[in-house]
Amino acid sequence: MIRIENHLGVIEIANSYFEILVGQAASSCFGVAGMAASGPAQGFKSFVTKRESPSKGVRVRSISGKLEIDLHIIVTFGVNIAAIVKSIVNKVRYTVEEATGLQVGKVNVYVDGMKAE
Repeated sequence: MIRIENHLGVIEIANSYFEILVGQAASSCFGVAGMAASGPAQGFKSFVTKRESPSKGVRVRSISGKLEIDLHIIVTFGVNIAAIVKSIVNKVRYTVEEATGLQVGKVNVYVDGMKAE
């Protein structure tokens, strides 16, 4: 739960909302073939359910009032990884800040694999 306090009161936003928002924004970028599990719990969950979760490969946390986002992606073989990562960082930061008004402090993108088209 991400908690925001302002002069009007307290706003709490569930982590699952951020994970789905970020996952969809990252997946829609050119060159992203899919998302990779970011830990054993996500890997086990996707193995058991046999479905692709929109929050797969995403971890969001709040550190001193700013969001820190970790993304684990699989890229398409033959594309420029640096360009893909830059595009993902910009799109995720813009999407989250527009949807919530919260500042994104850091977006960490981990390329966990490559997939042929």
